[in-house]
This record gives sequence, structure tokens and C-alpha cells, in this order.
Amino acid sequence: MHKGPLSFASLGSGSRGNATLIRKNGTCILVDCGFSMVQLQRRLAGLGLALDDLSAILVTHEHGDHIRGVAALARKTSIPVWMTPGTAMHLKPAEIPVLQLLNCHQSLTIDDIHIQPYPVPHDAREPCQYVFSDGNRRLGLLTDTGSPTQHILSVLSRCDALIIECNHDEEMLANSSYPESVKARIGGSLGHLSNRQTAELLNHIDCSKLQHLVAAHLSEQNNTVERVRQTLSRALGCSPDWVSIALQDEGLAWRDIS
Repeated sequence: MHKGPLSFASLGSGSRGNATLIRKNGTCILVDCGFSMVQLQRRLAGLGLALDDLSAILVTHEHGDHIRGVAALARKTSIPVWMTPGTAMHLKPAEIPVLQLLNCHQSLTIDDIHIQPYPVPHDAREPCQYVFSDGNRRLGLLTDTGSPTQHILSVLSRCDALIIECNHDEEMLANSSYPESVKARIGGSLGHLSNRQTAELLNHIDCSKLQHLVAAHLSEQNNTVERVRQTLSRALGCSPDWVSIALQDEGLAWRDIS
């Protein structure tokens, strides 16, 4: 059997909905689904996929922009849905026909893709993120995290590709019209990573194998693509254009990790 590359794409990333695809050979995993069925099918079709192409759903946490469409998708397809016990507490048992509980400290394998879940600090019941591997290349996913931990730094070091949160520019957030309580939540240790925090994270991990860097979960009110690219490119010493962005409406087209 031909062994294709480990590939990834985004159906959309931001406060209005999130979904990420990871593919290896015939295995295609959907991480989160914050979109309606109509939106999901339209976005999948834009990447050359249909619902029948999905092998499994992984959930990071229970916030609506990540889980809003999961139950409807699970009922329509009956594909297995993986999440932590804490995240599952948010759901009614009948909502997910095939529910699989995962331990965020134990790895698992779904067909051709090996998955390493890891815990993150976020204001949810038991949030986690994931590293995906085909045994040769590694893709790290990190969003919805308030602050980098030593464990996060260890897990993401020497990844071949990273999809990583750049939620807000700290100056823009401070000067925004958001209530002070919302500003404190977003910028707090259980909130979301700022551009500066993500740049510092990149400076503390081994990026020597990095082929792709994708910034994700950008705030539409408190960030800009230009600020993200400038901040991350300075951290990596690369051209701003080398930093890709997973946008809310356009997502991100397929990328192969060679």
C-alpha cells in the first residue's frame, strides 16, 4: 500500500467555530466541530471530502466553538467520538452514539494515525490538546490555552508542524471595548495565548524540524494577521510570509508534512 504523507487542514478557526483535519492514507480525523452540519459539509467539500471520509472525531473541550456540531455529526454518521471524561460530563449520554473516553496522559492509535493527548490550562472541565504522528512525522496542535507549561513545551519540541494559538494582541485587548472581566478571562492563566506568549513558547522549544507553522484561533476584534506574522517571524527568524494563518471563514488548505 502506498504510504502518503501526514497531512492537515483547517475548516475554520476562531471564536465562531473550529475544526481541524488530520489525514494519513485512508485515515481522516476531525478535531472538534464548532460548525453546523450545513457549514461542516460545505467546508469539507471545499477540501475534497464528504462525511463518509471521516474516521473519528476528537474533542479538545466543551466550549461551543469547538463542540457545537459534534453531537449532530455523531448521530448522522455514528463514527466514534473521543474526549476526556471531564469533557463528556457536558453531554447527555444519548447525544453521542459511539463515545470513547480517553486519558489525556495516555496515547492512542486510530488506524494509521498515532495520537498523544496532553492536558492544557484552560477554563474548561478537562481540556486537552493533541500531537499526531505517522511514526515518522509529528504535528502538534495547541489552542485554547492560557499559559504554556513545561509539559506543553516538552510535548511540542521537535514537531515537524505546529498549529498554535495566537488569540490576541495584548495591546489591542487592553484597549478593546470588552468588559474588564472578559479581558481578565482571555488574558488570564486559564484563557488564551497572546501573540507574545506564543512567540516566547517558540523560543523555548526545539523548532529545528519545523516545516509548517500555522497560527490559529485569532480574535477578529483583538488581533490582526499582520501582527501575528510579525511577532512569530521575529521569534523564528523567518519571513513573515512563512507563517501561515488558519482563518475563521477560509480555514487553511491541505498541507503535507514531507
